Amino acid sequence: MPPSTANQNSIDEFYMRRALMLARRGALWTSPNPMVGAVIVKNGTIIGEGYHHKFGGPHAEVNAIRSTTVPIKGSSIYVTLEPCTHHGKTPPCIDSILAAKPAAVIIGTLDPNPLVAGRSIAILKAAGIRTRIGVLETACRALNEKFFKFMQTATPFVTIKFAQSLDGRTATASGDSKWISSEPSLKLAHRERALHDAILVGIGTVLADDPELTVRRVRGRNPVRIALDPNLRIPLDSMILQEQNKARTLIVTRYRPKTGRKAAQLEKLGIGLLFLNMDPWGKLDLPELLKMLGGKGISSLLVEGGAETATHFLRQSLADRLLAITAPRLIGAGIDSVGDLGISQIKDAIRLDCRKVFRSGDDIVVDARLHRQGQ
Repeated sequence: MPPSTANQNSIDEFYMRRALMLARRGALWTSPNPMVGAVIVKNGTIIGEGYHHKFGGPHAEVNAIRSTTVPIKGSSIYVTLEPCTHHGKTPPCIDSILAAKPAAVIIGTLDPNPLVAGRSIAILKAAGIRTRIGVLETACRALNEKFFKFMQTATPFVTIKFAQSLDGRTATASGDSKWISSEPSLKLAHRERALHDAILVGIGTVLADDPELTVRRVRGRNPVRIALDPNLRIPLDSMILQEQNKARTLIVTRYRPKTGRKAAQLEKLGIGLLFLNMDPWGKLDLPELLKMLGGKGISSLLVEGGAETATHFLRQSLADRLLAITAPRLIGAGIDSVGDLGISQIKDAIRLDCRKVFRSGDDIVVDARLHRQGQ
């Protein structure tokens, strides 16, 4: 409970922190919906709380209301994100709140969804319910950065992840890369897979490592598996083409009529094909790919390999986040983590906003956000 001497701002922040903590419990299951937590307080006591457990299930406010055993009328409801006002997989949360007749609703941040975007505030005020917006807003927005990016741009939030040696190599000169990082870091990597809607690699990684790209070391959903393969070189027995009932696969290739034998073989296996034009660098058009993925409801994308693919995303300022895992090893000559970005002067280097730096086993992990050009 907040200290008895606390002012109202401190009290509101105390309960919003609790709501944020609850919201994070849904991290692995809510996408493409946001993570949301809710706390109901009456006479200085929490009488109900809840969070959005999974996509398609009841929202946080409804779960909090259902958890109460005393009348909610006259209480304060704290919620990390503006209550929804539209019918989706579930009815609008605002209806349940109005029926409960709270005295106040305190909101962390407005919902960027055009179907909501402040509408619930007007509804609450019209009902005579006191509202406050912006309590721990920075934290509430950061919690759902993927959702905000997707709602505002209709393209997925992009994370680039790689594991490297201390001298910046992802593999030896012979291509050996298993395993640079520690077991805790491998678990971290699998959790990142579960936290994203899709995972992407280039055909070079498929041919060299034959990865499964599924979630195995932690609990969580398998992401959609995506391989960039301009010339459809992928072997039909590749691991990412297996068990489509557990994890779907999309192969992105150069645009041409869908009449080729390899394309037909892949489609017979249940593999989805996306056809793209090539860009000025002779690579698949990544901005167009992100638009296509957004159109398929993919709100977050983990780029996991290899260096050429990561470099192409970085060169075009298409990444939002960088997760770099550095192991205490020296390799010497080998494969660089990032290739040529066309940067000749330090002032033009990509700037990083390091949100977290922490140990993972023997490794050091940097979790950073990338500044767009001109920022």
